[in-house]
Amino acid sequence: MASYCVNKNQQPTGEHEVHNVETCTVLPRPENRHDLGNHSNCSSAVTKAKKKYPNSDGCAICSPSCHTR
Repeated sequence: MASYCVNKNQQPTGEHEVHNVETCTVLPRPENRHDLGNHSNCSSAVTKAKKKYPNSDGCAICSPSCHTR
């Protein structure tokens, strides 16, 4: 299980990126992170993020299988 967060700030294209806190090299600043807890994969982390930020997407760097934009 890995720890995930979602960026509170939207990307220029409108989505909130979901990051694997343990492996990502482009994490948002700590004050801009919303903790999503531990997940076995990025898909469940994105699903949780969408409850607060409906336009969520996986980070292209650390969660490419969940990156759709």
